[in-house]
Amino acid sequence: MIVCITDLLTTDEVARIQDGLAQAEFVPGETTAGWHAKLVKQNEQATQQMALKPLEIIVQTALARNALFQAIAWPRMVHSLLFSRYGEGMSYGRHTDNALMGGANFYRSDVSFTVFLSQPDAYDGGELVIEEADSERSYKLAAGNAIAYPSTTLHRVEPVKSGDRTVAVGWVQSLVRNAAHREILFDLETVKRTLFAQSGKTPEFDLLAKTTANLLRQWAE
Repeated sequence: MIVCITDLLTTDEVARIQDGLAQAEFVPGETTAGWHAKLVKQNEQATQQMALKPLEIIVQTALARNALFQAIAWPRMVHSLLFSRYGEGMSYGRHTDNALMGGANFYRSDVSFTVFLSQPDAYDGGELVIEEADSERSYKLAAGNAIAYPSTTLHRVEPVKSGDRTVAVGWVQSLVRNAAHREILFDLETVKRTLFAQSGKTPEFDLLAKTTANLLRQWAE
């Protein structure tokens, strides 16, 4: 399930992150890629972890308050947050994200997300392309918007022809490991919220809420 999230960050939050990154040091992105992904990873990543902490908190807080993201990901842990920059000629070739991240902590990657920090007209190219079973789709969202997608997918970032593409990327170890189960829970949560908005707390709503909760009890780890 691939879902775009509108206005994850406010305009002020995007500006604060951009101001912070303007003072950050960037290093080659291949330093955090797996042994085969680093062959196709050509970008830069912000370093100096202590200086980046306030920026990470902005993103983490936005994810925690966003009901759509929570319903998509069912996060146990949001981890391995990175701020990446793509200048002219940079790209990230076709790859799948590592299954385990976080060094010795071994956090599982179930859901990947990208938070766009540059406006689409600030750079040419640089689309995020995600492959599906018989097709592929490209994404280039407004600053402050985000996309969440299964970490199991093959995906890439097309070469940037001009300008700068800046994003925050991260991963979720979900309470619900199975992607199909997460999609069922997301659909039920969507119907539940719609039903409540239309009719309030009806017997039908209560039954749907019971079913959602009981499925979560079966599937949560």
